[in-house]
Amino acid sequence: MFTRDSASPITVVTGGAGFLGSHLTDRLLAEGHRVIGIDNFITGSTSNIEHLAGNDRYRFIKADVSNFIFVPGDVDFVFHFASPASPIDYLEHPIPTLKVGALGTHNTLGLAKAKGAGYLIASTSECYGDPLVHPQKEDYWGNVNPIGPRGVYDEAKRFAEAMTMAYHRFHGVNTHIVRIFNTYGPRMRLRDGRVVPAFIGQALEGKPLTIFGDGSQTRSFCYCSDLIDGIYRLSRSDFHEPVNIGNPREMTIKEFGEHIIRITGAKHGLEYKPLPVDDPKVRQPDITRAKTILGWEPKVEFEDGIRETIEYFRPRVGK
Repeated sequence: MFTRDSASPITVVTGGAGFLGSHLTDRLLAEGHRVIGIDNFITGSTSNIEHLAGNDRYRFIKADVSNFIFVPGDVDFVFHFASPASPIDYLEHPIPTLKVGALGTHNTLGLAKAKGAGYLIASTSECYGDPLVHPQKEDYWGNVNPIGPRGVYDEAKRFAEAMTMAYHRFHGVNTHIVRIFNTYGPRMRLRDGRVVPAFIGQALEGKPLTIFGDGSQTRSFCYCSDLIDGIYRLSRSDFHEPVNIGNPREMTIKEFGEHIIRITGAKHGLEYKPLPVDDPKVRQPDITRAKTILGWEPKVEFEDGIRETIEYFRPRVGK
């Protein structure tokens, strides 16, 4: 596939046709990497990587990493980003979600071990569940319902972290764990169930914005380019325990909806529906570890990032 060249690392990205996987791929190519993307398109899209067609430093393999994966040739680094990541997706695909967190993590760690490659697992703030500690620091063990409807995602990621640390401690694999908080930006799917595309889509379609519960639950939104920068820095570090990457600016869902209405000029207001089971009441990263170890903090202002995202969705509404 590729031959090792110290000046141009060979990097595998699973979930490479997804929202974050495709942005990570672009960053890696910009940094001089040669990239092998892997995706089975359960939630990924060819539209996210079509701009890479003909790029001689990019290869793509259609495969499910929950099965045995074979990557010929040399590999310097593996990013494991394959997984459904929105409530609609992992409730529709509960068993594939569990399998990609367990079997997919095992297979990709095995690939990294066999190739002598570095490794980074895309974990999640959902490891904290409905937290009893606020803001959330990496040493908090979480408050997760393992048998609730969200447990298929939460526990898959918690297991993935445990497997990753086991490969580091037992096999000496150079592993990294990023806990990703709410992220938004271009290439999100309009109807993936997460609040950013949901609110933007409803506003642009002239519909009221649906708030679950009373809207007092909080989230912290990080623009995709900031997140990818933090992840890239982490991959190049010698730190092996989990690191929160997210924007600590916290707002209520109601406040977020009001911002979307203001920016889009939407004519309809908010409508309220019952809160889903185990929906977290608060979500805010403590990014002290990322600041200290990686010299990282988000730079993109919310107003700028959300306007970019709205403009990405505007021509896609109604299609």
